[in-house]
Amino acid sequence: MTVSEIKTSGLASKRSEKLGVSGIRLIFENAQRIPDVIRLEFGEPDFDTPQNIKDAAIRAILAGKTKYTSSAGMPELRNAISKKLEQENRIFYDPAKEIIVSAGATSGINLSLLATVDEGDEVLVPNPGWATYVYAVTLVGARPVLYNLDPASGYSFRREIAETLVTKRTKAILINTPSNPMGTVCSKENLQEIAEFAQDHNLMVLSDEVYEKFLYADSRNSDLRHTSIANLPEMKDRTLTINSFSKTYAMTGWRIGYVAANEQIVQALIKILTAANSCISTISQFAALEALNGPQDSIKQMIETYRKRRDLTVSRLNEIQGFSCPMPTGAFYAFPDISRTGLNSFDLAMKILDQAHVATVPGSAFGSLGENHLRIAYANSLENIGLGLDKISKIMN
Repeated sequence: MTVSEIKTSGLASKRSEKLGVSGIRLIFENAQRIPDVIRLEFGEPDFDTPQNIKDAAIRAILAGKTKYTSSAGMPELRNAISKKLEQENRIFYDPAKEIIVSAGATSGINLSLLATVDEGDEVLVPNPGWATYVYAVTLVGARPVLYNLDPASGYSFRREIAETLVTKRTKAILINTPSNPMGTVCSKENLQEIAEFAQDHNLMVLSDEVYEKFLYADSRNSDLRHTSIANLPEMKDRTLTINSFSKTYAMTGWRIGYVAANEQIVQALIKILTAANSCISTISQFAALEALNGPQDSIKQMIETYRKRRDLTVSRLNEIQGFSCPMPTGAFYAFPDISRTGLNSFDLAMKILDQAHVATVPGSAFGSLGENHLRIAYANSLENIGLGLDKISKIMN
């Protein structure tokens, strides 16, 4: 150890040392060294933010609306979020008392955990599930406990599995529908099972609903729809509904989202947000206000484009030797089974990156049940998706 290392060892917090680097980030960093890489790993819309939303932000800047806002968010934006939740999700949240604006859904999840769990508590986290859930729970000093989703039934929640994990320290359960990475949509019946489980064990529910608009109903599933668990009987007061403008309006870089919950939880959220951020970007809030109040045509257009990309992605994946891919019904991810290739997911993802110059995500990044899978994001053009899958097919076949 050098003198410099001796002087600086132990300076970083133990909390930070518990956080790993996600498989998504590892692939992302490795992809930077390949100039012609085709990006099928990042869950970021390739669409531009709609012009009316950008114009609203520009108008706010030119009008000098660049000062602090309420820590909870601008009243007019919270009013618009309340209206949206009442009309679309069929839940009324008082905009003055039950909604806060956050710096995207990731911040919303972190704030929600800080407001509902204490150090040493346990939080049930889906497996497979977005890797950041585990990190977020760890960051607040709680313990993430993975509950396995059932692949045989489309990655549904199974109460008999979750029951074995509950202890006196269990405080909350985190759910995500439509899901990342599987692209599955939780049925109302399955959400009811989660609701009864949460009520019986007095758990808070953190519901990540950022992909709520990305549903692909067709003749096979004509009744497909998004249900917010807070809409179910006796669930509003024990649910934190977390959402974002990032995916729906292609606003990932604007860092704007929200959390809706009961008044007691929101008061805790406001205190934490005030200490952490003071408030959220005023310009982004004006952009989000226009996103909700302005025309919604762009959403429909994006979803139809994603549907075409999904169909191409799944069709082509099923032609690749060793791959088997079900048809996702939500979000914008395919989650093919690659067990017949004989490679683990990380080795295969690196093989594809190095030899085909296509970036994908190893399923192991999403928990133990993600192993033997890759996550393919079809948030890229049809041309690039086709070319990327051609390259993967060439090295696999």
